[in-house]
Amino acid sequence: MKLHNISFGNIKRRKGKMLFLVLGLVIGIATVVTLLSITESMTKNIEERLNQFGANIVMVPKSENLSLNYGGIDVGGVNYQVQEFDQKKLPNIKTIKNYKNLSIIAPKVLGPVRVNNKNVLLMGVIFEEELALKTWWQKTGGSFPQKENEVILGSAVASLFGFKIGDTINLSGKSFKVATILKPTGASEDDAIIASLNPVQTLLGKEGKLSMVEISAFCQGCPITELTLQIAEKFPDAKVTAMKQAVMSKMQSIDMFRSFSLGISIIVIFIGSLLVLVTMMGSVNERTREIGIFRAIGFRRGHVMQIILLEAMLLGIIGGILGFGIGNLIAYGIIPVVMKDGVFAGINANLGIISILMAVALSLLASLYPAFKASNMDPSEALRAL
Repeated sequence: MKLHNISFGNIKRRKGKMLFLVLGLVIGIATVVTLLSITESMTKNIEERLNQFGANIVMVPKSENLSLNYGGIDVGGVNYQVQEFDQKKLPNIKTIKNYKNLSIIAPKVLGPVRVNNKNVLLMGVIFEEELALKTWWQKTGGSFPQKENEVILGSAVASLFGFKIGDTINLSGKSFKVATILKPTGASEDDAIIASLNPVQTLLGKEGKLSMVEISAFCQGCPITELTLQIAEKFPDAKVTAMKQAVMSKMQSIDMFRSFSLGISIIVIFIGSLLVLVTMMGSVNERTREIGIFRAIGFRRGHVMQIILLEAMLLGIIGGILGFGIGNLIAYGIIPVVMKDGVFAGINANLGIISILMAVALSLLASLYPAFKASNMDPSEALRAL
């Protein structure tokens, strides 16, 4: 008879206690897996939502400019040698090392246009990119532009001139149709007319030129400082600024979820360790006679420890597998309740391996003291027990 046969036999004989021990491991591992799975899904969901709240990086031409602005009141300024971007060079952004971290690249051209003998800011954009970036834009009616001769009016512009959806407006001698009017945003869009990029470039005499570029970066693992430096290297005549506050808020939100899950996991693991320790100690105390006989017939201390630890390892493997499976099932059922439109991130094979290893390590560590106590048992105790 080999040592593993003794371990298997003891597990079969003490099914009730071993089931209780496995149940403790299952509850602990399932709780950890559930929390981590929910956190992973919530993290992805949060990143997708937060990445839609505007640009993380703004690229504007360098200029010798002293802005005279205080409290949102512009009292003038002087610009010298302002050189706008060459649109042909914009694809260079895709050649930076960390291009995969970039989400949306939204170029713009800006300039004044005459409307009813008044100057109004005209902004040319690529609507597909701009609408993906400015998800908070809400229209009062109509639809967002589908044709190059359609424009969006800011709320202040529409109110100032009395324009309505469907009206035709004249911009420096060219007619455009008002496709929709934006609800007030409190930003520069309120005072602007927004049209397609190419017609605006032609209208302003800035063919192939860009006034600025707004860039949105993916939050997870986004090296915002490196991205800024890499873009600046490709565009030496540009001033590239990272909106650090937006990025920090993203990372802080994600770190809060991770810290919460980590804290709960540590507590559950600690409780599981105590449960395994108490159960194995009880098992060793009940097997005083059996262990004493093993020692009396020639089993060494190492052999006794191997028997106890082998039992713990087998139960840890079973508890880890069951805990991982149950944890994923619970997460799959809870995520749609916890998050609106939440989607289960899927089974993580690496998390499964870690769960099994963690259960085995937890079981072995908690069984070390009971195994050590059993190995040091005096063989004479067996004689007294007979």
